Amino acid sequence: MDTRIASLIERGALFVINHSTGKDSQAMTIALRKIVPAAQLLVIHADLGEIEWDGNVDHIRATIGDLPLVVCRNENKTFLEMVERRGMWPSASQRQCTSDLKRDPINREIRRYLKANPQFNGLVVNCMGIRAAESPARSKQTPFRVNQGQSIAGREWYDWLPIFDLTTDEVFAQIADAGQKPHPAYAAGMSRLSCVFCIMASKSDLRTAARLKPALYRRYVETERRIGHTFSMSRQPLEEVTGVYLPNSAQLSLF
Repeated sequence: MDTRIASLIERGALFVINHSTGKDSQAMTIALRKIVPAAQLLVIHADLGEIEWDGNVDHIRATIGDLPLVVCRNENKTFLEMVERRGMWPSASQRQCTSDLKRDPINREIRRYLKANPQFNGLVVNCMGIRAAESPARSKQTPFRVNQGQSIAGREWYDWLPIFDLTTDEVFAQIADAGQKPHPAYAAGMSRLSCVFCIMASKSDLRTAARLKPALYRRYVETERRIGHTFSMSRQPLEEVTGVYLPNSAQLSLF
């Protein structure tokens, strides 16, 4: 174990598990339960409402045992409301979906939890299931760092990527070894579990999501047409990317 992590455990830090319901969050939770006392663990899920997979919170509860769970959300806007207001979908360089709907609500709840639980003395390790194998950009991230923006007088905040070096196969193996199964969306054909439709998703995942969630897919396509801005970073209309056309499109519907 990294001596910095061992020291933080010894000092009684709160370890917060950012849980998206995906395989990486699940594997990270399993890994952390092996090294961090349960009394020092907190699970937080940013609820994205209609744009996330059905049964997310139930799956988290079924796989974290007796660990405390906080479910939070941005109370001022939903994802599609945010897109409508901006007249644009998020992009790789401007991912308001992450900052506004996930990171900010989670950071707010961490601050609240620390204030309500003085036994942690303002010491927190924010844990995320980011892995180097996911993408070239993620491989360049720093697995452990001081969060200067959140560290203030009376609060010492670190960001840690506990499973940064795991491969995808190792993630699934860790889940299986714990006697658990990943979210059912994987068995239905998804390779990643983020939002149902993610700007970072592969063409295959977008097509699978369109098949599994046709009503939501329609809303994305209709929003795309209405604001005149394409969802996909390829700048192709979503219907062309997936090959799944709505009944009123010029192409044959695949639903």
